[in-house]
Amino acid sequence: QVQLVESGGGLVQAGGSLRLSCATSGRTFSISAMGWFRQAPGKEREFVGSVNWSDGSTSYADSVKGRFTISRDNAKNTVYLQMNSLKREDTAIYYCAAFRRGAYEYEYWGQGTQVTVSS
Repeated sequence: QVQLVESGGGLVQAGGSLRLSCATSGRTFSISAMGWFRQAPGKEREFVGSVNWSDGSTSYADSVKGRFTISRDNAKNTVYLQMNSLKREDTAIYYCAAFRRGAYEYEYWGQGTQVTVSS
């Protein structure tokens, strides 16, 4: 069992920055990767990016590439989503998710944190 708790969301002006955190607990040794997803009202959940827990390699959606950065602190079992140059279209609820070793989908999800970008 893995528990995920997001934090750091809020209201920010377009062009600004925000850092989201995802604290993990439970059987975190089973996690192979952490992902960030977002969902805007009326839209399907969208992949934002991911980080491999072991080597720190990252992958990003084209829509956020160059603006968002995912990192992890192994000692704290925490992953971060640094969001820069925010745009109105980044407004969404952001979720972190954990991918278990040997799985083929993200199995554990946080409750989400709201990010609102104003113009």
